[in-house]
Amino acid sequence: MQSTLHPRPPAGLHTGIIMDGNGRWAELTGRSRCRGHVEGARVVRTVVEGAPPLGIGVLTLYAFSTDNWKRPATEVRSLMRLLRVFLRSETERCLENGVRIEVIGRRDRLPPVVVREMVAAEGLTARGDRLLLRVAIDYSGRDAILAAALAGPTSRREFAWNLDRAVHARTPVPDVDLLVRTGGERRLSDFMLWESAYAELLFTDTPWPAFTVRDLESAVKEFHRRDRRFGGLQPERTAPRSVVRARKMTATLPDAGLGGLSGVVTAHEPRR
Repeated sequence: MQSTLHPRPPAGLHTGIIMDGNGRWAELTGRSRCRGHVEGARVVRTVVEGAPPLGIGVLTLYAFSTDNWKRPATEVRSLMRLLRVFLRSETERCLENGVRIEVIGRRDRLPPVVVREMVAAEGLTARGDRLLLRVAIDYSGRDAILAAALAGPTSRREFAWNLDRAVHARTPVPDVDLLVRTGGERRLSDFMLWESAYAELLFTDTPWPAFTVRDLESAVKEFHRRDRRFGGLQPERTAPRSVVRARKMTATLPDAGLGGLSGVVTAHEPRR
């Protein structure tokens, strides 16, 4: 590990959010797409402040994907300007609230002024221990995986280290627990593909500018209601009641083979 890496992130859930719907929200309300991004930046502040009380230790926000360079030049310039203003204005607030800022993604294509603000924000908030706020800018999950693989890792642990290095991540973080996408779309859009292998996915029609801390709280509650087995099986004493009932039913039926009723009932057990 590089000496610049922090030893550990704050304890708690790792939640990723694809902040989608800014432009569509703006168009539906008769405003410019750029105005939608400004309103979305304001929501970031409230969500960051509301995350730690909900048990979130790492919050990764998808701010600008590698594919977003394809958008109109005026919108890209507006987004870069907004990112610079956001980093400058929120650094002091994050410092006061124990929030550590880290920016992940490529840096070689960003305007130098944006990179300077990123480095300054990371340095000033480096001791934050209440929440690790990771902002993904010029980020591509596929590109990160490719870069990590080309580095020739000999173990999964080394691959994960290469993945962090590929996106300038200073703090090794656990895999994503909960991945939320706002705005009504139902896809990952190249966001933390490796890290989200067993993430609980939650999609909401609410556009990001209308997203609230209460919405985040509902997402966390839904996460805790889900049954996470990571490909394994729970002991029967902790299995959902519907699964226990199904197992009791099959125990009282004659064995009819793979094509019989026993196979049909057990096939309805929820799986991950």
